[in-house]
Amino acid sequence: MIHRKRLELPRHIYPADQWKMVEKQFYPKLLGQTETIFSISNGYLGIRGVFEEGLPSFDNGTFINGFYESWPITYGEEAFGFAKTGQTIVNVTDSKIIKLYVDDEPFYLPTAKLLKFERTLDMKSGTLERDVVWELSSGKQVSIKSTRLVSFEHRHLAAISYTVTVLNAKAPVVITSEIINNGADNKTQKEEDPRRARRFEQKILQPELHYIKDTRLVLCHSTRNSKLSLAAGMEHKLETDCSFSYLSECSENKGKVQYMVDAKPGKPINLTKYIAYHTTRTAPHTSEELCNRAKRALSRARKFGFEDLLRGQKRYINEFWKKSDVKIMLNKSFSKFSTTEIQQAVRFNIFQICQATARVEGAGVPSKGLTGQAYEGHYFWDMEIYLLPFLTYTNPSIAKNLLTFRYSMLDKAREYAKRLNQKGAMFPWRTINGEEASAYYAAGTAQYHINADIMYALKKYVNTTGDYDFLYEYGAEMLVETARLWSDLGFYSKNKSGKFCIHGVTGPDEYNTVVNNNLYTNLMAQENLSFAINTVESMKKAKPDLFEDLVHKTKLKDSEIEEWKKASEKMYIPYDKKKKIHPQDDEFLNKEEWDFKNTPSDKYPLLLHFHPLVIYRHQVIKQADVVLALFLLNNKFTDEEISRNFDYYDPRTTGDSSLSVCIQSIVASKVGYMDKAVHYARNAALMDLADLGGNVNDGCHIASMGGTWMVFTFGFAGMKGNGGLLSFSPNLPSHIDKLRFPLTYRGNLIEIEIDQKNISYKLINGKKAVLLHDKKEITLTTAKPVIKRSLKFIKKD
Repeated sequence: MIHRKRLELPRHIYPADQWKMVEKQFYPKLLGQTETIFSISNGYLGIRGVFEEGLPSFDNGTFINGFYESWPITYGEEAFGFAKTGQTIVNVTDSKIIKLYVDDEPFYLPTAKLLKFERTLDMKSGTLERDVVWELSSGKQVSIKSTRLVSFEHRHLAAISYTVTVLNAKAPVVITSEIINNGADNKTQKEEDPRRARRFEQKILQPELHYIKDTRLVLCHSTRNSKLSLAAGMEHKLETDCSFSYLSECSENKGKVQYMVDAKPGKPINLTKYIAYHTTRTAPHTSEELCNRAKRALSRARKFGFEDLLRGQKRYINEFWKKSDVKIMLNKSFSKFSTTEIQQAVRFNIFQICQATARVEGAGVPSKGLTGQAYEGHYFWDMEIYLLPFLTYTNPSIAKNLLTFRYSMLDKAREYAKRLNQKGAMFPWRTINGEEASAYYAAGTAQYHINADIMYALKKYVNTTGDYDFLYEYGAEMLVETARLWSDLGFYSKNKSGKFCIHGVTGPDEYNTVVNNNLYTNLMAQENLSFAINTVESMKKAKPDLFEDLVHKTKLKDSEIEEWKKASEKMYIPYDKKKKIHPQDDEFLNKEEWDFKNTPSDKYPLLLHFHPLVIYRHQVIKQADVVLALFLLNNKFTDEEISRNFDYYDPRTTGDSSLSVCIQSIVASKVGYMDKAVHYARNAALMDLADLGGNVNDGCHIASMGGTWMVFTFGFAGMKGNGGLLSFSPNLPSHIDKLRFPLTYRGNLIEIEIDQKNISYKLINGKKAVLLHDKKEITLTTAKPVIKRSLKFIKKD
């Protein structure tokens, strides 16, 4: 267990609030961190929390999910089957800039005398607000208030309400609204941190078309290599009792609308700026058509107004919280955290998931959401393992969208398997467009477990929703092709008593690569094979027409199903009888122990300070691997095995990945190490707010945020959903007086409330729900909640 240094937000500047992130003064020391924290997004469009003026800025970013530039991957030494083309999400046209001049003096935060400064990310309204009072050297005082949103209801729209009031004098005021092509001048930047995004030498966005009419401007660009097109537009409405004039101008890469106002004391000047983005990512369009789409979106926005967008934002976010909120009440014995602080942290995590997924349609979820460019904006396995559980139990329609998106990649996955000399389909480790973009096969392509991860998420979705139509129409085809790959990848080893072995793979732990019989991979492959067998056999009996169509599409043979059964039954599961634990892989227990005692804290993460070969020679773990298997497939282990494995692997885990502490907390809770479970839970909740990874400047850790939700539901509430009925075995830490959260299960909305004595199950919406409590069935109706005694509490701390 490695203790990470926290960069706590100073509370006199960032006070705790259960529903808001508040900044009480301009604090440039945390500029990059707060740009991430105050980002707003809807899953399609994301805008980092850069000030309207555009400067100062750590990384001024606006992103469209799935809008990328491609580039050739260069290797010092080529090899067959290596990935050829990389993909990087593009920092697109910046449309949020609004510059202010009073008495021809520019408003610039680093030099402005501020009588008031407050910035608020309001998680109940889905808006970013700022309230500033600026005093000029002349003594004139200016109130500047802004509200920014990226619409949940209208995925292509964002808007800013910007109000300027000269409080105590007359003054000439100039407000300039700008739109600038950020992709026109990206410079090469050498990065020693492999987690950060590539910087390009050439101009990315090439001008195609620009349009201007009155206060409406649209710029259309296309990427140099990927040939994707983008239209970004802005429209304006100025409302004031003061006299004003304006001018508009536009060129290929920038445009502006400038208002000159004769400001009167106390008279507000309100500028509403509407912003729209459209791309050719999902369908081909001419530049003219893209521009027309942007113009139509802007016309509608201006017609209905900013207040209409605000109402729509609140409608969406209110419904979201009804299905997703986690309420926590701590007792006073826990001095490290107050109820308000933990509630703020947990809700921040959940809100960022909302922003990353709300309007994800025909795309995946980048590992940073749309809060930064790190990891190139790629989609990884963590989408299925860390995010899909939250979405499946709170907003299953979005979970379905993401699984459908994976299905859309199936043909490319088939092609990729062929390049790897395998049968079936191999989903890419990291991608935007469905093609593998990992240039380091050892910690990328070799992670074959992504196939099983996707199928695991599919199974959880089907079991939770009962959506067998989706399983038979889309899922079955993916199951066939992934089962084919596992059957082809493994072999029956004489050295392992004829067991089915899988060699040359990398598990979730990227500090141990290209190993034989990674426990996690073997168990997940077995789960994948079993799910495929059960699905095709049930289709054959219950849905013969659909089964015939599946056979037609996949050329499935009965002999293949028999081979899957054999491979599943004979799957080699590593076990060390002497240590009574499951080895992470065939060689892990033979490696030298890492010297944690003499590794300074500033040498973490290890990947930035030690050559990979040094790391690979040691028993050191980047993130939960065996421990992740203990959580996901807990039915495969006895309670004693879970405890012994956790005892062995937990102290060897660095936590160099943000995906680790949430899983460690869940399993620690399962085995009764409640102090450790709480410690890890706190780290998970504060991953970004305390910058535990040291890289929150580059964006939020969205998957870790999904893991935070799992800590409270699967960990402390003891929820299980491996198959059959949803069950609960809570183990609430003594510091928590009450835990309450909703779940959507088989079309029913259920509220779970746990305290130190009882657990209450309440059906909020629906007709009837059947759950398991202490392995016994309980039936819920809307008549009254079912209250049971909390189960035994194991306290081994």
